[in-house]
Amino acid sequence: MLGFAGMVIGQFMAILDIQIVAASLSQIQAGIGASADEISWIQTAYLIPEVVMIPLSGFLSRLWGTQKVFLASCTGFLITSVAVGLSSSIEMMIFFRAVQGFVGGAMIPTVFAVAFTAFPPERRVTASVIMGLIVTLAPTIGPTLGGHLTEWLSWRWLFFINVFPGMLVLFLVGRYANFDKGDPSLAKGFDWWGLGLMAVFLMSLQFVLEEGAKEDWFANDLILLLTVVVAVTGPVFVWRSLSSKNPIVELRAFGNRNFLVGVIMTFIVGAALFGGSFLIPLFLSRVREYSAAEVGTTMIVSGLSMFAVGPFVGRLVRKVDARILMFVGFIMASWGMWDARLVTEEWAFWEFAGVQAMRGAGIMIAMIASQQVTMTTLPPHMVKNASGLVNLSRNVGGAVGLALLNTSLTENAARHMVELTSAVDQTNGQMRQMIENLALRFANSIDPHASALKAVYGMMQKQATTLAFGDAFALLAIACAVAAFVTLLSRPVKPGSTPPSSEVH
Repeated sequence: MLGFAGMVIGQFMAILDIQIVAASLSQIQAGIGASADEISWIQTAYLIPEVVMIPLSGFLSRLWGTQKVFLASCTGFLITSVAVGLSSSIEMMIFFRAVQGFVGGAMIPTVFAVAFTAFPPERRVTASVIMGLIVTLAPTIGPTLGGHLTEWLSWRWLFFINVFPGMLVLFLVGRYANFDKGDPSLAKGFDWWGLGLMAVFLMSLQFVLEEGAKEDWFANDLILLLTVVVAVTGPVFVWRSLSSKNPIVELRAFGNRNFLVGVIMTFIVGAALFGGSFLIPLFLSRVREYSAAEVGTTMIVSGLSMFAVGPFVGRLVRKVDARILMFVGFIMASWGMWDARLVTEEWAFWEFAGVQAMRGAGIMIAMIASQQVTMTTLPPHMVKNASGLVNLSRNVGGAVGLALLNTSLTENAARHMVELTSAVDQTNGQMRQMIENLALRFANSIDPHASALKAVYGMMQKQATTLAFGDAFALLAIACAVAAFVTLLSRPVKPGSTPPSSEVH
């Protein structure tokens, strides 16, 4: 149990580092003199290589054993965390951030595999609940922790903080986590072509999803080229994986109906989890002009609701069909997001508290239940590879969700701005009076009337942005509602059921 606890802490660090910089990008930008376009790569550079390691870690665990892979991953993660924190230029930071994401990616799916293979049946649901808490809490409290760390110490401590828990992870995993043995024979006939195709496909896909909205999608030549690369390498990689005797990723798990439905659910959980953790902080900083610490304090409600619900969901999974729990979880998340479609410029902590509580509790329920549906009907020899695919689907789901939400915000803000400006009639008595009053306030400026018109334009732009956020929340709510009904396509899962116990080799 101590070895598993160490792995859970490592998994928490790896997932937390995706979002811990979210509330502090402006401080990092100022600290290293980066441009607005360059600073966004602090997150992108971490995510792109990570998506390659997540599915690859299943093969590496079978080859070298879970303990060795995890120790190597954690060691590399700690070294690169310090290197990122010490970076003096944006180029140096992006390089080490990319390496950090790649080596740290192995700590995420290996924990799932251990939970479903190394524990006796009666303890697997508890392990599943713990993982659900980590996976949902880490990205949710990332902006909270990051905002306060930046304010109390400096942005460099967003990365230095990994050292202390990381040393504990190395001790616990090195001492107690000898769960399985590797199979060196797998190195013979290693599928280098499969690895290359997977890396090009996943990294190109992640880049398109991360950068597409900023670059106006196919209007950008690089985005268009990489989309073609994705369209070509994706099917070839699938063909290679299905035809190879020793594939990098075992895709035959998708032949299991529950696994297929569970992966789709995990994909949507990823979109809802990362999407909500993206929209609310962005609204608070862009519309409310909150500081990093204020954003963090407001976001803590999601984490608290997830933490409170987790233990109860663990009990329910043992007694209630997981499909029902998934349905209820997605409906709750949808309800919370749907309420947020009515967001106004005045919304702050208390207005978002109910939204976050419903969304947080719903995602927690859906996450734990989907793990049961996805993994419990798989044979033990498929679990390691399957855990990588599940975690990959959540990350890609998050990337797709963020890409859609970014595009929605940009397009709808422009549309609402056109609607608002076309509805404004400067000959209207009330509008003329407001402009005149504003002009009086700007009496000391060079052109009071122009300053007044600029202020009116700023107010309309703020209103258009707020309406666009409402549309984005509604989009997320609809996606969760659709997911609720897709859950009913899975086969019934006996409450508390787990895959047959087996030693993993």
